[in-house]
Amino acid sequence: MKIREHGVRAACFLGVAATAAALTLGPAQAQPSPTGSTTTPFTTPNTDSCPQKTRPPAPIDSSEVPAPGDPTPSALPIPDKPIGGERLGACGVVLPEGAPPLPADISATAWMVSDLDTGRVLAAKDPHGRYRPASTIKVALAIVALRTLDLDKVMIGTQADADVEGTKVGIGPGGRYTNRQLLQALIMCSGNDAAHAIATQLGGDKAAVAKMNDLAKSLRAMDTRTASPSGLDGPGMSTSAYDLSVLFREAMSIPLFAELIHTEQVDFPGYPADPKIPGDEDHPGFPIGNDNQLLYNYPGAIGGKTGFTDDARQTFVAAAERDGHRLVVTLLQADVRPIRPWEQAARLLDYGFTLDSDTRVGKLPEVGDDLIQPSVPLASPPPRADGTEPEVSRPAHEGVRVAALVAGPVLILVLLLSARRAWRRR
Repeated sequence: MKIREHGVRAACFLGVAATAAALTLGPAQAQPSPTGSTTTPFTTPNTDSCPQKTRPPAPIDSSEVPAPGDPTPSALPIPDKPIGGERLGACGVVLPEGAPPLPADISATAWMVSDLDTGRVLAAKDPHGRYRPASTIKVALAIVALRTLDLDKVMIGTQADADVEGTKVGIGPGGRYTNRQLLQALIMCSGNDAAHAIATQLGGDKAAVAKMNDLAKSLRAMDTRTASPSGLDGPGMSTSAYDLSVLFREAMSIPLFAELIHTEQVDFPGYPADPKIPGDEDHPGFPIGNDNQLLYNYPGAIGGKTGFTDDARQTFVAAAERDGHRLVVTLLQADVRPIRPWEQAARLLDYGFTLDSDTRVGKLPEVGDDLIQPSVPLASPPPRADGTEPEVSRPAHEGVRVAALVAGPVLILVLLLSARRAWRRR
């Protein structure tokens, strides 16, 4: 059977024993390095010739064939100047001058390390190469949902939610779930059923995808095109290590997102028996655990998002803090050998933390960098069920723009008053 994405409900369902095992899982259990072993020697993927400059690698199946009557998406245009700086237009490894050698056993075809707070890009490989995001694109869906939906609103699970393909948290027909719980399921254990339930509230899959693509454009993530809310492969699906860093940084400006990616385990609701199924009984609630092993095993880990499909291979985005610095690492088209993706991320984070604090080979976009504004407003949640207005989460760096808009008129007024006083004294 073809594997589209890891697991079904088992990927998220955690009892006490499973959680304890996750907490003790460490590098000692990783696949051994090829050095001195009998496994096939590992070769780091070479991207110097820019093989993915315009499109991801060819799919291995029919998952990206457009539906009958739908057009085949053309390649996304390439900006005249590399977004983030000239050096990020390179397709191979991009390192600061005098940087130490890269860590071994990095199988990711593209990756990037950046500073979460300053936006500095510290090091990268094929940063704007185009690859498939798999479930890491759920970061974009989470941003849209967190800025649009009432988190306390209760949604009723449907059979359509339960029937989605790929990873599921275990939503059942008739189950009662708040949007906060749906986002826990989406972010912590990548539930495609949760993605479906969220997308339904955004107007359906096509509307949710449109909102996610508008968000990407507004952040100048120009290598990104979403084809499904969950990250399952579809026609034209694309992102880059740079774009994934941009999306994750934006998500981290929302306090609840930062809280959820750092949460190890929560209780998730069950659902009632189906009267149409003879002998069916109520399905009790169960604990769900965070599927990001970096969170359990890396000191200072903040959290992140995992992903996998046959075409995308292993994808990963996460952040960690050390000595007051917060770094983000992204991996695209990685493999589980010679070490697992979270371990590759850990090595790249270690590498980033050893670099000088002023290291920079590029930057992430900031407010004022001629950002394209989204055509769909993302920061206007509807009123809560009790009629009160929910708090709107806005990017932390948006304060710069707000301050400029407020300070400008104030400064002009002060200057006019000063000039008027000076004229009266004449």
